[in-house]
Amino acid sequence: MLDAKKKQSLINKFKTHDKDTGSAEVQIAILTEEIKELTKHLQQHKHDFSSRRGLLKKLGERRRLMRYLELDNAESFKKLVEELKLKPTRRTQRDEEIKKILEAEDFVGDVEEPKIEEEKEEIDN
Repeated sequence: MLDAKKKQSLINKFKTHDKDTGSAEVQIAILTEEIKELTKHLQQHKHDFSSRRGLLKKLGERRRLMRYLELDNAESFKKLVEELKLKPTRRTQRDEEIKKILEAEDFVGDVEEPKIEEEKEEIDN
């Protein structure tokens, strides 16, 4: 469990406006710190299965919030992933790879229209 000072500092760091305490960014940051603390606890106490269950619930909640944030505000998602040093989702990685390929190939407007009339003449001859 996070102490009040640490929680308040996370809220101040990741808030989106002055009175923000519950945005997705803040919730993800708080969950990440709680996950880190539970992970350290479970490394020492391997048979604490109730804490393990709590860790899994927090991981699932963070995953859902990150999925929501990625769809809702991609820029904020990327910034948060970098600041918290989290792994981006497979979808994000795939989208970035696709963008790189499309930019490298310059697919925009470079497709030539087939000349049907010339092809018909070649077939007739």
